[in-house]
Amino acid sequence: MEQQDVVVHVRFASDGTVAEIGERPSDLTPQQWFDRLSDGLAGDAYRTYAGGRGVFKTVREQIESLKAVVA
Repeated sequence: MEQQDVVVHVRFASDGTVAEIGERPSDLTPQQWFDRLSDGLAGDAYRTYAGGRGVFKTVREQIESLKAVVA
């Protein structure tokens, strides 16, 4: 079975907090989901981009396992 790659887009507010983030469970705020991904994924999964943006690149299995912890 082939693993499906996932890119989770993050957009930051001007004060540095997370304004928007993809794949977010409804029970978590954008900042809480960012913190969960930051703690739960390998350090090389996150990339910072200009303009207050960034992405987490990982596989679907890791995202789903982190979502399961929330449920």
